[in-house]
Amino acid sequence: MFIINTYGTAVLFCLITMLCWGSWANTQKLAAGTWRFELFYWDYVLGIVVFALLSALTLGSMGEGGRPFLADIRQANPANLGSALWGGVLFNAANILLGSAIAIAGMSVAFPVGIGLALVIGVVVNYLNAPVGNAALLFGGMALIVIAILLNAFAYRRTATRTTGRSTKGLALSVVAGCLMGLFYGNVAQAMFPDFAVPQPGKLSPYTAVFFFALGILLSNLLFNTLLMRRPFVGTPVSYGDYGRGSGRDHLTGVLGGMIWCLGMLFSILASDKAGPAISYGLGQGATVVAALWGIYVWREFRAAPKGVGALLNAMLICYIIGLGLLIVAR
Repeated sequence: MFIINTYGTAVLFCLITMLCWGSWANTQKLAAGTWRFELFYWDYVLGIVVFALLSALTLGSMGEGGRPFLADIRQANPANLGSALWGGVLFNAANILLGSAIAIAGMSVAFPVGIGLALVIGVVVNYLNAPVGNAALLFGGMALIVIAILLNAFAYRRTATRTTGRSTKGLALSVVAGCLMGLFYGNVAQAMFPDFAVPQPGKLSPYTAVFFFALGILLSNLLFNTLLMRRPFVGTPVSYGDYGRGSGRDHLTGVLGGMIWCLGMLFSILASDKAGPAISYGLGQGATVVAALWGIYVWREFRAAPKGVGALLNAMLICYIIGLGLLIVAR
């Protein structure tokens, strides 16, 4: 299978992850005018599964290192398969809440609050499982990211009190999504053999882990998204018949969003071999900065904000960038 060999390449892969994870929600924003989030999400999940399978059958089945995808499945310990599946279930619960928060509050709120909180939790959990990197720099970076989350939440609350159509429900959903999102990555990492060039019996390759993670998303979505369709956080219920009436553009937009996200997930997992799970996950969650830039400067989600909010948002971005820089040098 294809694996990476240097820390520099690992950081590059983490930066690509950051761009993918911070940009996939643009597909949701593009579809929002004609296509409800609950319907978009079915195609998004389909995109994740398709990309995970294609990458496992190609990159995960060629090269000299590791163990090829199909052989890896045949020898896998069911407990490790279950760990990767459970990671997908946790992620899906979190991501549905995050998507709902984006629909209510926008990318520039949902990502910095929800994914920022997930970053802090995820880095702590992954560092305890595999303590790679300088702890002082890691946790110093985390402290700055916590400050950035608080600044963003305060900016949102100031705007919500002045602007119609905004709701604190979006902020609450972001917080719950972040708590769940911070836990999924550790389950996937624990299922894999730690050195991707040296397979261990019963453990999974990164490609197998990502594929079963995607299956966990798909299976749990049959429950989670069906419930959301019947009892949405915003708007009236939708049906499977509504999904069938979507245009080709609607469906392809969702599939593209899922494939973009899964590319980021695969690159983050591949990078964890050389960077360590805590640093790989933390850098990937720099998506918060990317998403905030999209939301603030492209979608202009704070265009009606009162005076002073712009300074809070700029301070939030600075804290995030410095915090992420500390994560990079922590290795």
